This record gives sequence, C-alpha cells and structure tokens, in this order.
Amino acid sequence: MTTRPHRSRPDDTQPTRDPFVDWVREATPYIHAHRGRTFVIAFGGEAVADARFPELVHDIALLHGLGIRLVLVHGARPQIEQRLRDQGAELRYVNGLRVTDDRALACVKEAAGMVRVEIEALLSLGLANSPMAGVRIPVVSGNFVAARPLGVIDGVDYAHTGSVRRVDQRTLRTLLDQGMVALMPPLGYSPTGEVFNLSAADVARSAAVALGADKLIFLTECAETSQRPPLAPNLLARDVDVLLANETLPDELATCLRAGAEACRHGIRRVHLVERGEPGALLRELFTHDGSGTLISAEPYEDLRPARIDDVTGILELLRPMEERGVLVRRSRERLETEIERFHITERDGLVTACAALYPYPSDDMAELACLAVHQDYRGGRRGERLLEHIEGLARAQGIRRLFVLTTQTAHWFQERGFQPAGLDALPMEKRALYNFQRNSKVFIKPL
Repeated sequence: MTTRPHRSRPDDTQPTRDPFVDWVREATPYIHAHRGRTFVIAFGGEAVADARFPELVHDIALLHGLGIRLVLVHGARPQIEQRLRDQGAELRYVNGLRVTDDRALACVKEAAGMVRVEIEALLSLGLANSPMAGVRIPVVSGNFVAARPLGVIDGVDYAHTGSVRRVDQRTLRTLLDQGMVALMPPLGYSPTGEVFNLSAADVARSAAVALGADKLIFLTECAETSQRPPLAPNLLARDVDVLLANETLPDELATCLRAGAEACRHGIRRVHLVERGEPGALLRELFTHDGSGTLISAEPYEDLRPARIDDVTGILELLRPMEERGVLVRRSRERLETEIERFHITERDGLVTACAALYPYPSDDMAELACLAVHQDYRGGRRGERLLEHIEGLARAQGIRRLFVLTTQTAHWFQERGFQPAGLDALPMEKRALYNFQRNSKVFIKPL
C-alpha cells in the first residue's frame, strides 16, 4: 500500500483557504461550459521557436483532455525568413502584403512542414512524470483550405501570396467528431494544384467562421520594447475599427485585431487575444472570470438584461454580503422569486455582477430604485452607473417623473448622481406606510 505524507494544518481551529482549491472551484463552471465546444487557436512561428513552447503544448493538451474540440492554426514567419536569409534573399512586403516569389514559396513550404512536424512531435509526447504522461492526442493536417491568388494590386504582382477561398468544414467536423486535433498551416491549395502562402490570421478567421466555432483565440507576440498601452480587456468590433484607424499598432497585432473583428461580424461570438509570452495566460483567459487578455465581441460581453427566475440564486449571493453589513434589507428567496420581474442584472459568464430593482407607484408618478448592488470583485467599472441609467430609462418609459431611493450607508453615491434629500412626506402614501423607523433610512429623490 502506498503511504502519503501527513500534512498538518498550521492552525486546526482556523483552516486556511487553499488557492488551488479556490481556483478549481472558480474554473469548474468554465470546464462544464467549454466541454464539447469548438475552439480555433492561432499562434505564430515565434511560439514554436520558443524554448517554452512545450509548456503551451501541455496547456493545449489539457484543453483537449477537458473535451474541447481543437483546431490549431500555426504561422511560420521567423522560420521562413531564416531560410530566406540563409539563401541571401528576403520576403518582400508591399503595402503591408507579402510578395511570395518562387524562391520564397520554396522556403514557405519547407518552414511550414518543419513547424508542423515539431507540433505533431510535441503533441505525441507521452513521457512519464510529465504533463503529457499517458496522453495520446491524434493530430491531423491536410489540404483543408482552398485558396486564390491575390493577383496584381496597384501594379504589384503578389505571385504565390493568396487569400482563403473556402475551408473544408465538412472534413474538419468529421475529424473533430472523432476526437482529433486539426492542425492547419498557413498554406492554401487551388484546383489547379498551386500552393499559396496565406496569412495564419486569415486561415484562423476563415476556419472559425466556417465551423461556427465557439471561440477564436489568437496567441499574440508582445514586443518587449513596445511602449503602447495595453489593450482594453473588452472591445466591440466597432471599437477595433476605431482603434485601427487612430493608432499605429504592431503589424501582427493589427492583423489579429482586424481578423477578430471580421470574425465577430460573421457570427463568432467571442474572439480572444492573449499574449503568448505570459505563462499560463491561455488557461487564465479560458478558466477565470477576468481572464488575462482582450475579448472582442460583436455585442457587449457583459449582458444587461431583465432578471429571470433562474437568476435568483445568483442575486441572493450578490446581495448577501450587503445584507449582512446592514446596507440592504434582507430578502428571502420566496420574496425574490415573487418579485423577480422587478429586477434587472448585469451578467458575465453566468455570474451576476450587479443588480437593481424598480418598484413603480404610478398613481404618484414615482418609482423606487431598490437593491442596487455591485459584486465586490467588479466595482469600479461603472456597473452601478449603467444600471442606474438603465432603471431611469425604464422609469421614463413608464411615465414616471421622480425616482426615489431609501439608503442608510450610500447617501453620497446617490447625491453625486443627482438625487436630493427629501422627507418621509415626499414618499408615496403606500411606501410611507411600510417605512421601517428602526432602520432610519434616508430618503433621496431624483427628478427624471
């Protein structure tokens, strides 16, 4: 029988929180949500050349082990450029587009083949005492992409540089259904037997759209000398357009942003940009609430919507800390269930991050704003202001002229947002009759 060393607690009366256990518990909803989903992950040849590339492969293997259907799209730019330098040539760029002549195409083929073999070898690794122990991941690559030449643009013949014409989504789906990982190089093929040098970002975007992927993920390279500010954690596709029009960004980052915004416009709900050099960044992005990179979406990532009956548990969890501190009046589950249609929430990946309720008194042209609460981990992001503005809009739509709130500890917050002190006699008679003199809440009113 194998014995395990005894691990004593530092203090048997005060058990300490285990960060690992906390992380697993936080990750569990994402593990369930991602199982069976299709992710397209794109990374450059820089990742393959990095000595830490096996760590990234281990993370990818973990995703596969969790039941995620994976399509990997790799680049090969540094490997191609090295081969060209060895031959005394270089890859030409005109207007940001590559010109692939015959010599460059030969280097593209060699580099793409070498990178593919390196990835396949690491995904085949099964050494004991390693993260890949006992793992067997079938990897398949092939002619999944039909391409067309860019042709002649502004008098420049781009030769063997092409663009994606079609992705063989039927074959890819069949492979994914069989538990295989599909590996796609930056190459495309024509019915006439030609080979074209493609952008890995273009291949990844096209594959994600063709498959209706649940996520498109770009592992980007962060230049250590870059002085640019970090990207916002959440961007809409239209925000990307503004960013690209007004800022000069590294070419690789701009390409990924452009491809990500285009993917969103073609039905991909979430596109992630994750800096590849940060250890474990891919896992943090996929299995934690706040992630580690930038999320691009066609619609706002955090949904503001009317509450539903299945939100009751989340709202109760959100309200509990403030009820315990006496900031809010305690509400029972039964009461919340009967009043759920009064509530509106912001929700992020199944987590209720903020809530508020509107109780109208139409005969008095007034309404009460109640239960305005923001999750303690998500304060400072204008969630409270967004909900307040939303509730005010709902009240105006109902012909309400004044919004009132009762508060014991947040008077200044409401005053800073246009609420004025008032007496009890300013409240609707029905509300006045229910006033709790023991709480001694202050009354504030805002004209709409």
